[in-house]
Amino acid sequence: MPQEDYPLERWRETITGAYEGRVPLDDPAVRGAVEGTVAALDGGDLRVAEPGPAGASAAAIPATTGPASGGEWVVHGWIQQALALYFRLRVSKTLECGPFEFHDKIPLKRNLAAAGVRVVPPGVVRYGAFLEPGVIVMPAYVNIGARVGEGTLVDTWATVGSCAQIGRRVHLSGGVGIGGVLEPPQSLPVIVEDDCFVGSRAVVVEGVRLGQGAVLGAGVVLTSSTAIVDVTGPEPVISRGRVPPLAVVIPGTMPKKFPAGEYGTPCALVIGRRKESTDLKTSLNQALREYGVPV
Repeated sequence: MPQEDYPLERWRETITGAYEGRVPLDDPAVRGAVEGTVAALDGGDLRVAEPGPAGASAAAIPATTGPASGGEWVVHGWIQQALALYFRLRVSKTLECGPFEFHDKIPLKRNLAAAGVRVVPPGVVRYGAFLEPGVIVMPAYVNIGARVGEGTLVDTWATVGSCAQIGRRVHLSGGVGIGGVLEPPQSLPVIVEDDCFVGSRAVVVEGVRLGQGAVLGAGVVLTSSTAIVDVTGPEPVISRGRVPPLAVVIPGTMPKKFPAGEYGTPCALVIGRRKESTDLKTSLNQALREYGVPV
């Protein structure tokens, strides 16, 4: 169902009022708005964050590259509020799936075959997440509110946290941790743009954004305060919170003085750029090796 067919403004007002305590949770309108919002997320008609026009939201953040970004990423805080209320409105139930038993408030996502996605046992995708056609989820986990783009692989024991936005043709290698966020509303989710490769056991949290085509080596840890140091020029260039498009990134350390002496603290090193002329599948597997580092 297209967005224009949903009563979005009414839902937003009701959900915000309930979240702020101005509308009682037992008001039927609250449950209707919350359930409707989560159903729209599950069907892909709504998303927590999306490319949008400049000035569309106080939580808009600069986009990386590509015409699809529209210059900004916009976070819809009222949808995050709806997800927080969803947990409060539901009670835990026993769910049985063949030999597996779960006890949880949130049901599992259904109708996977009709959606054109593959989930390998015991992979888990929660209701309220959306997977575009061609997504493969190995024994991994995708949380409520997340969105995963067409042709993306979520490899074994990788996790995609609540509200995370994963682009198309992304490879999340084994054990990757993509952080989630629900509260406070308007908090930036992790955004992994199209064609990124994230190496084994890498961790991306706290609203960090990977630009289109970026490659993270195994074990890279990125938080909002992690120094991302571009060492490709004559002098290091330090940034935080954003990995540039096509950047090739490996773990590193930076010296820091403490009362007890000088020690190395974790950082991420941008050591080069993926070649746009290289076939994507080839470059995903070879980009790091070209720089003499492990994938």
